[in-house]
Amino acid sequence: MASHFSTRFAMLATTATIALFATPAMAQDAAQADAAGDINGNEIVVTATKRAQTIQEVPFSVNAQTAADIEKAGATSIEDISRSVAGLTVQNLGPGQSQVSVRGVSAGQIVRDQPGVKEQVGIYLDESVISLSLFTPDFDLFDLNRVETLRGPQGTLFGSGSVGGTVRYITSQPKLGRTEGQVAADVNVLKGGDVGYSGKAAVNLPLGEKAALRVVGYGEHFAGFINAVGPAAGKNVNDGERYGVRAAVLFEPVDGLKITPRVVYQDIKTNGFNRAEIYNIYASPLAGAAPLPENTQYLRLREGFRDKTTLADLTINAPIADGIEATSVTSYINRDIVVSRDASALTGSVYVSFSGAAPAALGGAALASNLRDTTKLKQWTQELRLSSTGTGPFQWVFGGFYTDVNRKYAQRLPTPGADVFSQAFLDAIAPGTPVSATYNGFPADSPYNADIPYKIKQFAVFGEASYKVGQFKLTAGGRYYDFKESRDFISGGVFANGDRNIGDKTKSNGFNPRFIVSYQPDRNLSVNLQASKGFRLGGVNDPLNIPLCSGGATGDDAKTYGNRPNYKDESLWNYEAGIKVGSGAVTFNAAAFYNDIRNLQVTADAGSCSSRVVFNVPKAHTAGVEFELSARPAKGFELAVNGSVIESKFDSTVTDANGVVIAGIRDGNRLPTVPKFQMSATASYITALSDTMDWTANASFQHVGNRFTQPSDQEAGAGSFTNSIFYNPATGAAGTGSYNFGSYQLPSYDLVNVSTGVSWQNGLSVLVYANNLFNKNPLLSLDRERGGRARLSYNVGSPRKIGVTVRKTF
Repeated sequence: MASHFSTRFAMLATTATIALFATPAMAQDAAQADAAGDINGNEIVVTATKRAQTIQEVPFSVNAQTAADIEKAGATSIEDISRSVAGLTVQNLGPGQSQVSVRGVSAGQIVRDQPGVKEQVGIYLDESVISLSLFTPDFDLFDLNRVETLRGPQGTLFGSGSVGGTVRYITSQPKLGRTEGQVAADVNVLKGGDVGYSGKAAVNLPLGEKAALRVVGYGEHFAGFINAVGPAAGKNVNDGERYGVRAAVLFEPVDGLKITPRVVYQDIKTNGFNRAEIYNIYASPLAGAAPLPENTQYLRLREGFRDKTTLADLTINAPIADGIEATSVTSYINRDIVVSRDASALTGSVYVSFSGAAPAALGGAALASNLRDTTKLKQWTQELRLSSTGTGPFQWVFGGFYTDVNRKYAQRLPTPGADVFSQAFLDAIAPGTPVSATYNGFPADSPYNADIPYKIKQFAVFGEASYKVGQFKLTAGGRYYDFKESRDFISGGVFANGDRNIGDKTKSNGFNPRFIVSYQPDRNLSVNLQASKGFRLGGVNDPLNIPLCSGGATGDDAKTYGNRPNYKDESLWNYEAGIKVGSGAVTFNAAAFYNDIRNLQVTADAGSCSSRVVFNVPKAHTAGVEFELSARPAKGFELAVNGSVIESKFDSTVTDANGVVIAGIRDGNRLPTVPKFQMSATASYITALSDTMDWTANASFQHVGNRFTQPSDQEAGAGSFTNSIFYNPATGAAGTGSYNFGSYQLPSYDLVNVSTGVSWQNGLSVLVYANNLFNKNPLLSLDRERGGRARLSYNVGSPRKIGVTVRKTF
C-alpha cells in the first residue's frame, strides 16, 4: 500500500472515531417504526445474516430504509434510495438499466451489448436473487417493508455478484388472522415536462385460521421531460408506464411450518431514454448546426425500452428438530427485454468513415437505422439451508445453492436500403465480395446482427457460525462455488466478422471465507472487526468487429484489443472496522474499510472497432469511512445524517505492446462512477393539529460528488473530442473534426426534496411534495455512440417534480 494512502486512511479512521465520541448525545434508536411492524422495540429488524436481528446486532455494516423512510424521501427507484444510503451509488443508464456499486467497487459503465459481464452487487427480492447484468430490475417500491443494503462483500451467504455488497428488497408478508391494506394515488408534474400519475393498492386477507393472502397491484405513468428534434421530433419522448402485481399466500398448517408461494409480474415500458445530447452527427456544429437545446435529442427514429418480468418462488420454513430450522427457496424468473435505439448516427458514422475510400458509401449516412437488443432469460435457483434457532451462545447456518440460467441475447440492425451502400463500403475493405456473402443466415439490409445464447450453471455450499464468549463473539464462515458457462457467438452483416463460434466456455471454482470479531460490553455499544472475501465470475469476450477497425486485422486497434478471448474471476478482500452506538433517542454507526481488489474487470471501448473488451486489472483498491447518525432531539422531531468518503483507485497500469496506457487503466487513476464524497441529511417534524389529525413536514438534502463514467475519461483532458464525425442531411456534406463539449468529469450535484401533509386517525393522509426543489440538472453518466464519434450525450436526472399523494390505510 502506498505510504500517502496509508496516511489518508489512518486520518479517515481517526476522524470517524473522534466523530463517534464527540456526538454521544446526538444519536437515535436505530429507526422509525415501520408500517409493516417488523420492529423490535424501536430498532429495525433485518435478515442480513439469514436470521432475524436488529441492525445494531448485525456484526457488519447494514442500512435499512423502511417504508416510512422511502415515503419521506419521495423515493421511487433504487437510484433515489441510493442518495440516502452511505456508500451506495447508482449509475443511471435509463429505466431498468441502472448499475449499482457499493463502497466504490466499480468497473465503469457496462453498455447494453455486453451480456456476458456479471454483476458487482447482488440484488434480491426477499430470498430470490434477481440480479441480471445490464438490467437491474426496476421494481416498484409500494408495500415494501424495507430495502436493506449490506455493505462489503457478501460472498459467504449470498455468493457471486455480491463482491461489493448486496441490496435486498424486503416485501411485506402475508399475515394470519388480519384484514388490512392500503390504497394510494399520486399526480405529479415535471418542470418543462408533462404529467405523471399512479394508482396502487395492497390488501391482506385471512383465508381461514391457517392461511392468508396478500396482493399488491400498481400502475404508473412516468412523465417525460426530454424533447426530440429531427425527423422523429416530439415532446417528452421519454415518458413511459409501469404496472404489476405481487400475490403471495402463506400457509401455516402447524405451528412453525410456513409455506409461502408467490407470483410477481411487472411490465415496464418507456418510449425513450433520459439522454440529453450535446453532439450528434446530424445536428453538428461542425456542419453549421446550432447547439441542441437543453434536454433535447436528435432522432430519426423513435426509441423504446420494454421489460416484462415474471417471478415465481416458493419459500418453506420448517422446524425439523429442537433448535433447528430448515429453509427452502425455489425461484423461477422469466424476463423478456427489448431495447430499441435510433442507431442512425452509429450506422451513418461508419459510412462516413469509409466514404474517403468508397465515395458511394456516403449515401448510407442518410438512412434511418434501428438497433434492437433483445434479451430472453429463464433462470432457476434453489437454495436449501439449515440454521439454529434460539438464543444460545452458538449459532450457525449451513446450506447449498444451485442455479441454472439460459439467457438468449440478440442484436439486429434493420436499415432499409443499406445493402446498396454496404456494397460500396465492402468494396473498400474486401474488393469483389458481394454483400450477400456477409449475411451468415441473417436478413438483408441489416449491417450488423448477432445471436449470443448463454448457459450458466453454478453450484455452491456455504456455512457460517458464531460463538459468544462473555462480551466477545467470534464469527467464521465460507462458501465454495463451482461455475460453468458456455455460449455461442454467431454474427453476420457487413459490419461484422461473420463469426460462428459454437461452445465458447469458461469455468472456475473457489472458496470465499469471512471472519468477524465482535466486542459488545453492553447492548448499546458494539465494535466489529472483519476480514471477508468476495468474488465476481469471469467470462468470454466478444470478437472484435474487424471490418470497422482502422487498418483492419493488422491495425493498431485490432492488435491492442484483439486476441483476448476470456477474462478471469474478479476477487476482493475486505478489511473493516466498525462501531455501533445506540442510546435512548440516538444511534451512531460508522465503519472504516479497505478493499484489496485483484483482476478487476474493466470494460474498454475498442478504439475504432465499435466493440468493447473486458480487461483484468491486476490490482486496485477502495477505502474509506462511512457513517450514519440519527436522533430525536425533541418531541416529534427526527433528524438523520449519513455520508461516506471513499478513495477508489487503480494500483496497476495496463498498456499495449507500445507501452501506451489502455482505456485509462493507469496506476493512480480513480475507479469510475464513484464519488469521493456523498452525504444526505433528512429532517421531519410531526405535531397534532387536533385529537384526530396530525401535521407533518419533511425535508432532505442530498449531495453527490464528482465522478467519471469510464476510466479513460481521466486521460481525455478538458472535453475536446478530436475525431467527431458529422453529416449534413440537407447538403450531403460530411467529414470529421474536433469538438469541445466541456468536461469528461461529471460534476457534483445537490438535490433538495420537501414535503408536507396531514393525516387522520382513520388512516387517510394527504402529502404535497416537491422533489429536486431547485430544479438542478444532475448529469448521471456520459453516453457515447460508437465511442463518441457519432453522438455524445449525458444521461440526466429528472427536473423538479411537484405532486400530491393521497393514501388510505385500513
